Amino acid sequence: MARLEQLAERTAARQGEALVTVEDLKVHFSRRRGIRLRDEQLIRAVDGVSFSLVAGETFSLVGESGCGKSTVAQALVGLLHPTAGRVLYKGTDLAKASPSELRMLRRDIQIVFQDPYASLDPRMRVRDVLMEPLRVQGIRCPPRYAEELLELVGLDARYVNRFPHEFSGGQCQRIGIARALALRPSVLLLDEPIASLDVSIQAQIMNLLMDLQDEFQLAYLLISHDVSVVQKVSHQVAVMYLGQIVEVGPHALAHPVHPYSRALLSAVPSADPRARHAETETVLTGEVPSPADPPSGCRFRTRCPMAAERCALETPELIDRTGDGRLSACHFVERQVPEAENVS
Repeated sequence: MARLEQLAERTAARQGEALVTVEDLKVHFSRRRGIRLRDEQLIRAVDGVSFSLVAGETFSLVGESGCGKSTVAQALVGLLHPTAGRVLYKGTDLAKASPSELRMLRRDIQIVFQDPYASLDPRMRVRDVLMEPLRVQGIRCPPRYAEELLELVGLDARYVNRFPHEFSGGQCQRIGIARALALRPSVLLLDEPIASLDVSIQAQIMNLLMDLQDEFQLAYLLISHDVSVVQKVSHQVAVMYLGQIVEVGPHALAHPVHPYSRALLSAVPSADPRARHAETETVLTGEVPSPADPPSGCRFRTRCPMAAERCALETPELIDRTGDGRLSACHFVERQVPEAENVS
């Protein structure tokens, strides 16, 4: 409970309204193995994650592939049912909401997918793509609403009668964003929104998303592998490893204290060779353990250069260990924070 109380205090200190609160979220899957598929194995995709999304702010999840980032987003939007924990939208538990309540709540939480082409029906014109969410919700709209949505995301209103294959990847992603905004949501889940786009287009899409956030005070959950993008646009950053958050805070990647966060930052390419400092670099070795059989104690210990016996016996709590607002789950944070960065 101490961790949840700390997160609640940090949310209250941030400006804006907490729209979504995730409390100790767990999403587990079971699979059968063996020749006769009699042995059941539990996959702990997400295993105790807590955070909040605040109006007008971007909360980012970063980590290696398979750490559970997208599973968190799918649980928030209702595509996956949580095994344990709660997802609250303005105080309402989504798991306990009635079908009619859930229908209304889904208007306020929308998702932008990674692959813009796969997320659009190739048989539907753009007008039908944009109007489909409103038809599903039984909402009437002005005749020019589709055109207005296109103009909102920087596309010509005349494109409304075209098919998705007539657009570039960046234009298709703008259409996906327009569709997500059709119901005027309060929360957008951005699942790798620029990963499949050309580098020259990525900045344009992120600038569009930031402009929309400023205009409508949207709360973003950004899932990304691009550490440089996350550093620039995020108000809060959470670093995930093997289904758990190991570090979270406004400076989780600017001045990381967890060895895994430092390893992620060390892996970012730099054009300036002088920007590399051997004393702050952390190089990962070995393979990521299976979420079906995570290590005891600290889950990162099998790849951590600082691992000790205590790491195998005791699970580190996600708490503020440096006094600067960051929560970290490492027994030896004080060894990694230079005196100039350590705020007492």
